[in-house]
Amino acid sequence: MTNGKIAEKIDWARRYFVGAAAVTAAAQLGIAGSADAQSSKTGRAELPPIKAGTNTSFAPLKQIEAGVLNVAYAEAGAADGPPVILLHGWPYDIYSFVDVAPLLASVGYRVIVPYLRGYGATRFLSNDTVRNGQPSAIAVDMIALMDALKIDKAILAGFDWGARTVNIVSALWPERCKATVSVSGYLIGSQEAARMPLPPSAELQWWYQYYFATERGKLGYEKYRREFSKLIWQLASPKWGFDDATFDRTAASFDNPDHVAIVIHNYRWRLGLAEGEPKYDELEKRLAQGPVITVPTITLEGDANGAPHADPSAYAKKFSGRYEHRTVGGGIGHNLPQEAPQAFAQAIIDIAKA
Repeated sequence: MTNGKIAEKIDWARRYFVGAAAVTAAAQLGIAGSADAQSSKTGRAELPPIKAGTNTSFAPLKQIEAGVLNVAYAEAGAADGPPVILLHGWPYDIYSFVDVAPLLASVGYRVIVPYLRGYGATRFLSNDTVRNGQPSAIAVDMIALMDALKIDKAILAGFDWGARTVNIVSALWPERCKATVSVSGYLIGSQEAARMPLPPSAELQWWYQYYFATERGKLGYEKYRREFSKLIWQLASPKWGFDDATFDRTAASFDNPDHVAIVIHNYRWRLGLAEGEPKYDELEKRLAQGPVITVPTITLEGDANGAPHADPSAYAKKFSGRYEHRTVGGGIGHNLPQEAPQAFAQAIIDIAKA
């Protein structure tokens, strides 16, 4: 793998038809060896094929106090395997990785999939803590989680808010990241950049951000959070034929008592319409400079992503370490790990072994 951008179009849909049951069984029984052992002959771990939607549940969730939170997380794979942390976005949750986690576990990785603040069973430890959704606060949550789990260094991978968090952690704390996978590339921004107007067609894509800036939008999301989120899924992944059961598994996480507050604050903060916490000011100043990411990275994009996203050429130079971009074909939308779990998992393995 070279430092330059290598565009690779992959139609993963053709590779999903056999072997899924074996992947799940291997992950549950713990019969797979270490990732290093699995890849000793080829230089990379080879994943069995899996069809998206094969798995519908995780093992019982775990809870741990980390920073200002009690974090709920799913875990799969060997406890002594190389750690991988998978981070979801809005309006999604850990079920975006319900097929990715057993794939990685089957080749020896220790997989951690946390609910972000404001989602699922993750809770604030104090009622007095500010319900802050600004990006740097979420990144600090992940450092606190790694500390609590005694994980010194991990592979980080995510999409949407999760990709932004992966970018921030790798930019500010590169010593904690072995490698990263980021859907839609480089997502570090600033309030100053967000103040710059875009062409009308681009502004239209951010309609929900402006809706959330109003009190009507806050009340509307509170009342219709499930209907709103399903609409976002349909717009962001127009070719993904998800069923009601798939959506409902994730939508339950939006019942978190802090969910609306976190979501509204996140989008209002981005537009400079809500204050952040002073303790994050120094981090935000560093992020506003658009720091280059030095850790090995693969960026991914679905060929049918209906959410706002930049062309890969716009952010390739933001990655100065080993870097590759892959466009995943087959009608893959914004929720790439759930729609194309094999492509997402393979990217993690490839960048870790590069």
